[in-house]
Amino acid sequence: MACMKLGSKSDAFQRQGQAWFCTTGLPSDLIVEVGEMSFHLHKFPLLSRSGVMERLIAEASDEGEEGYLIKLPDIPGGAKTFELVAKFCYGVKLELTASNVVYLRCAADHLEMTEEYGEGNLISQAEIFLNQVVLKSWKDSLKALQTCDDVLPYAEELHITKRCIESLAAKASTDPNLFGWPVMEHGGPMQSPGGSVLWNGISTGARPKHSSSDWWYEDASALSLPLYKRLISVMESRGIKQDILSASLSFYAKKYLPGINRRQSAGESSSRLTGLGATLTEEDQKLLLEEVDRLLPMQKGLVSTKFLFGLLRTAKILHASLSCISTLEKRIGMQLDQATLEDLLMPSFTHSMETLYDVDCVQRILEHFLAMDQVTGGASPCSVDDGQLMGSPSLTPITMVAKLIDGYLAEVAPDVNLKLPKFQSLAASVPEYARPLDDGLYRAIDIYLKSHPWLAEADREQLCRLMDCQKLSLEACTHAAQNERLPLRIIVQVLFFEQLQLRTSIAGCFLVSDNLDGGSRQLRSGLVGPNEGGWATAVRENQVLKVGMDNMRMRVSELEKECSNMRQEIEKLGRGKGSSTWGSVSKKFGFRLKSQMCSAQEGSISNQNSSTGKAEKVKDKNGKQKKNLSLDD
Repeated sequence: MACMKLGSKSDAFQRQGQAWFCTTGLPSDLIVEVGEMSFHLHKFPLLSRSGVMERLIAEASDEGEEGYLIKLPDIPGGAKTFELVAKFCYGVKLELTASNVVYLRCAADHLEMTEEYGEGNLISQAEIFLNQVVLKSWKDSLKALQTCDDVLPYAEELHITKRCIESLAAKASTDPNLFGWPVMEHGGPMQSPGGSVLWNGISTGARPKHSSSDWWYEDASALSLPLYKRLISVMESRGIKQDILSASLSFYAKKYLPGINRRQSAGESSSRLTGLGATLTEEDQKLLLEEVDRLLPMQKGLVSTKFLFGLLRTAKILHASLSCISTLEKRIGMQLDQATLEDLLMPSFTHSMETLYDVDCVQRILEHFLAMDQVTGGASPCSVDDGQLMGSPSLTPITMVAKLIDGYLAEVAPDVNLKLPKFQSLAASVPEYARPLDDGLYRAIDIYLKSHPWLAEADREQLCRLMDCQKLSLEACTHAAQNERLPLRIIVQVLFFEQLQLRTSIAGCFLVSDNLDGGSRQLRSGLVGPNEGGWATAVRENQVLKVGMDNMRMRVSELEKECSNMRQEIEKLGRGKGSSTWGSVSKKFGFRLKSQMCSAQEGSISNQNSSTGKAEKVKDKNGKQKKNLSLDD
């Protein structure tokens, strides 16, 4: 740290308890009391340098042997600063540093130590050091600004605070790689004004390593909140980018709000919680959090979603204002597609503790995201068809959010206190077009049904209506068809769509197989020439497809037997109602099916492998069945 020595005499001051004595050989004729400390001094050295001391000595009464008594209760910097002022008046060597120059400058102004009372007085000496040394250095400017907190009214009146902030903002807004600072001050090599590395003051021509834009975050975070706010404001007026300022705010908040760092390792967290962070009360932390929320621009992507969730979680713990919590929820909603499942699992901090997790908060965040998606022109079912649904770039964020919400529903479903309307409301908030598959939703519903076995049949059916059986994968259909927790109507629907998917897949496999057979015949006719690698590959692929078709054929047979057995059981229950029982049951379950749908089809399926013409007939037949076999809403 830069310093400057004033005066030439050796130190002639000695401290005894709460008193300072000047050992010049002459008895003291003046006592100056500053707080609890008393200084036994002489009149002439003080009144010859200070206009205030001259007036006070003239007005003071002689106390006899003790001399004159003067009290200075409000001198800037207190007894420690007055000790330095007294030494300066006696000509003792005084070392000016960035840590004491602000105190001395304010005390000198308070005591009127101008050039009128001696050339090179303390005011002019302190000003020279401030302007020519402190304000030209990043670290010295920062240290001087920190000391302004203790004498803020005096520092503001003398514009010291403003000058330090302007100096810091100017340095932070300039590319450090251009001028060699603050690399020089942060452990890097000395540099010339042109930016080359210096060795013993001689330019080597070598270029230093580039420093990142966050080099000043740690230093700025040492400032108190009022001074830090002013520094950020001046930096913003100088054109520093919003993402850099937001990152600095994030760094500042993480340092002083321990709740944000709950998922960090103990070493990383403790290393940041130094200084002010360990002494902030809950009220101070709440005020800091609300201020950080006000300073952050309402813009997507400036800070990480994990940081915003940390702020929101801490805001709920500290009982921050409702406006602050609402704003944080909107910020998260703007970039919900960047969140993780761990972020969403926020405990419920309400006094009632109705649920384990704060489901209502996630519901509001999702609503903010959907509202923003509509404003920014998010796709809807009316604007795209099924073929475009999966590949549309505009649907990527909302599809990610749908997957995230389905995962969240599965995590909160085991909570026995989670009411059905709340679970349904969150699940239904995700638009249908946002889910390419409903497997995640089915998993969440199944977990909820397992954790809430007392639900009535009507509630179970209403809950299962949230998912679309047509959007379940074959694996999910297989699981659902054997799931005893699902209502019978849903199981029948799943069986129907699973059979439909299998029939469609088999027909497609037959067509591919016939195309491969035609290709193999072309290979045999010599179109490939002497290279038979293509023929061997086609044969292997054909064999794999045939194995897959055999497996699907067996599954279709099993499904048809299950459907036939179910029909027989239902007919037994309704024999007294005549031959129309199956039709009435079909209507009850929401189908308009022909009775031959569930009859065995082994013969027709086995004969479909004979020729390409028969495969085409099967395809046409399946197409007609798709039209005839539809579901009522």
